[in-house]
Amino acid sequence: MNKTILFDFNVDKEARTIRVDRSFDAPRDLVWAAWTESDILDQWWAPKPYRNVTLSMNFVEGGRWHYYMISPKDEKHYCLFDYHRIIPETMYAGMDAFCDIDGNISESMPRMQWENSFEKQGDTTVVHVLINFNKIEDLEAVISMGFKEGFSMGMENLDAYIASQFYLRKSKKTSNAARVCTYLNFPGNTEDAMLFYKGIFKTEFVQGIQRFGDVPSDAGAPPVPDALKQMVLHVELPLIGGHILMATDAPQEMGFEVKVGNNMHISLEPDSKDETTRIFNALAEGGNITMELQDMFWGAYYGSCTDKYGINWMLNFQQH
Repeated sequence: MNKTILFDFNVDKEARTIRVDRSFDAPRDLVWAAWTESDILDQWWAPKPYRNVTLSMNFVEGGRWHYYMISPKDEKHYCLFDYHRIIPETMYAGMDAFCDIDGNISESMPRMQWENSFEKQGDTTVVHVLINFNKIEDLEAVISMGFKEGFSMGMENLDAYIASQFYLRKSKKTSNAARVCTYLNFPGNTEDAMLFYKGIFKTEFVQGIQRFGDVPSDAGAPPVPDALKQMVLHVELPLIGGHILMATDAPQEMGFEVKVGNNMHISLEPDSKDETTRIFNALAEGGNITMELQDMFWGAYYGSCTDKYGINWMLNFQQH
C-alpha cells in the first residue's frame, strides 16, 4: 500500500454514535463489492484469528445477511444484518444483531444501526461509517467488547485483500469494452519470446512486464520461490488491428506442463458477467472445462475450457 491510509474513529457518547472514516487504495466499485458481496466479505469481515462464514445473503432493501464468525476452537458466533436502504455504489443502511443459527435475535445483546457511504476520491475510496445506538449502555457495551480493535483488524484484512486481488486489475484494462486476445503459455522463456515479437511488430508492452515477484507480499498466498520471482506473470503486446498478444510463464515448479496443444488460447473479454457465463457454458458443452468460472486474485471472473473441437478458450470479465 503506497498511499497514506485514513482511519478516523470517533465515539460521541452524548449522540450515542460511533463514526469511522476509512480510506482504501481501490476504485469505489471494487470497495463497494467488497462490502456487499458475501464471498468477498467472508475473506475479511471477521477479525483474525476468526473466520467469517455466510449462511445466506440477499443484498436488497428488506433483505438480510446471516453469517457467523468461527474461532480457531470452532466456537461460532451468529449474526445478521437487515438491509433497510440501498443506493448502489453510494450507500447502504441497516440494523445488525447477534442471533442464533436460525436467525432468532438475541434480546440481551446490543444492536447497532449502520449507515455506510462510499466516497470516490481520485483513484481511492473513503468509506464513511455512522453507527447509532438506542441506549448509551449499548454503545458502552460494544466498546468494552473490543469493537474498535476488531473493526480495525477487519479493515486491515480488507487492505490485504485489495492489495492482492486487485493488483493486476488496477494496472491493465481500463474499460469494459469487449475484446478478443491471444494468450500464450511458455515454460519459462516468455520474456525472450515477447521481446522477439516486440521487435517484429515495433510496439511497446502495455505497462511493462509483471513478474511473479511483483505480487504483494501480503497476498495471503505462500511466498514465491526465489527461482521464480523473475519469471513473467503477465505481459501484453499490441500487434496490428487492435489485437493484443498476452503471455505468461507456466513453470514446472508450479505444476504446469507446457506442450503443443495447451500453449495457446483464444482469450475473450466480454462486456458483462452474464455474457461471460453464457459464452463459457456454450463453449464448454461437449468439451472439457480446465478451470471453472470463478473470481480470481486479479479481480476478474475467469474460467478456461477446451471445446469439442479441441480449441482452447479463456473467458475473463473485469468490471471497471
